[in-house]
Amino acid sequence: MKTLELIASSKQELVAAGLQLPIMEAFYTIQGEGRFTGYPAYFIRLGGCDVGCVWCDVKESWEAEKWPVLAIEQIVEDALAHPGRLAVITGGEPLMYDLGPLTKLLKEKGFTTNIETSGAHPLSGDFDWVCFSPKKFKKPHPSIYKHADELKAVVFNKSDFAFAEEHAAKVSPLCELRLQPEWSKATLFIPEIVEYVKNHPNWKISLQTHKFMDIP
Repeated sequence: MKTLELIASSKQELVAAGLQLPIMEAFYTIQGEGRFTGYPAYFIRLGGCDVGCVWCDVKESWEAEKWPVLAIEQIVEDALAHPGRLAVITGGEPLMYDLGPLTKLLKEKGFTTNIETSGAHPLSGDFDWVCFSPKKFKKPHPSIYKHADELKAVVFNKSDFAFAEEHAAKVSPLCELRLQPEWSKATLFIPEIVEYVKNHPNWKISLQTHKFMDIP
């Protein structure tokens, strides 16, 4: 019993240090959203989320304990099996973990590193592109605004336009602003988003093109 407890304790310490991480899934595909739409990318989806969006399409990722914990060396080795060198770390909520060790190793192996995050926790890791997608269900950590390269606001109801502007006022003037219809409401909100962007040209439209293409 003590041996099992020691193993569990050791695993928790390695996860806390960012040397091992719970992996819900990892796969090579085409980035379907935001600034890097159309780029081949290796997605690393971490298990665990404390934000809890009601419309989340990967709710199975929320419980970190359900997923295998892998050493970052194994995670990077799996990524190297594919020709693309863009790595996207997502979740769940990836900033629940220290991403410094993983991004350091990815960069050493020649990867460009992107993250998609709600910003609910302080940023960790070395990223070439930070896609910040704030959620109403948990306030972002104040430090995320200065790091955001892209603000991606999901439109699920009419109040989300004002919510998007609230966060746009806090990011850098160089941050790219995007409105993205939530998939189940796309038919309803695409016309409104189109008109909004036409009248507010500092915004662009992001679509979940991978869903149109029926790819992961």
